[in-house]
Amino acid sequence: MRNTAKITTAVLAAGALTLGLSACGSDKDSSSSSADTSGPLVVAASPVPHAEILNYIKDHLAKKAGLDLEVKEFQDYIVPNTATEDGSVDANYFQNQPYLDDFNQKRGTHIVPVVTVHLEPLGLYSHKVKSTDALKSGATVAVPNDAVNEARALKLLASKGLITLKDDAGNAATPQDISKNPKNLKFKEVEAAQTPRSLDDVDAAVINGNYAIAADLKPAEDALVLESATNNPYGNFLAVKKGNEDDPRVKKLAKLLTSPEVKKFIEDKYAGSVIPSFK
Repeated sequence: MRNTAKITTAVLAAGALTLGLSACGSDKDSSSSSADTSGPLVVAASPVPHAEILNYIKDHLAKKAGLDLEVKEFQDYIVPNTATEDGSVDANYFQNQPYLDDFNQKRGTHIVPVVTVHLEPLGLYSHKVKSTDALKSGATVAVPNDAVNEARALKLLASKGLITLKDDAGNAATPQDISKNPKNLKFKEVEAAQTPRSLDDVDAAVINGNYAIAADLKPAEDALVLESATNNPYGNFLAVKKGNEDDPRVKKLAKLLTSPEVKKFIEDKYAGSVIPSFK
């Protein structure tokens, strides 16, 4: 039986409160670490595919490697980082570099990547049309409302010719950075985890790969358009608070996450909807 903890709203709130209190009550260097490396390695992860990959390691590889691994599932993109920062968990596995850079800058956290594991291609989905050509003028498209994933969604649409972004639009692009919008698309900004639920209310939605899979969508088959994996900066990685990179438990997990066994597991289970980022 898997030892995966389901995090309730109350626990999430408590984690956020703990972070606030620790930030106000400590004069120590917030990037230093005194983590106890003798216990299990507790890793925060999105349920799909991150926790599934970690649980595969827990069930099949960790014991032989001498790793005691505990997986905690989080539904959002905020608490895994704040919990890693305040020491409630030892590491997390759910995010990409542009998102982490934005998060650290805005929230004053000190999270750093350890090893990149996989890419979840961002896709455009619809319950109402079968192709982008069928999107009518004035159609509403839901996009994630966090800065990095919204910009990523707009870049996806731009790469397929649905919109054109201004030349200086970067990793914080918003609909205000659209220079050409031939279909006069309207954009509805929603929390990333809610984008699959918005499909019945909008004409199309740009959905992160992990949330698409969790909603029984098959990115490789169901997406109207899908990100290319070539030179893609949005690979998902194992991350820790700065100073914990050399934790021997973290090193063991990093090695297992990039093992041939995990590569085969990802390829077999997700059939192109999740792509290993390592050789």
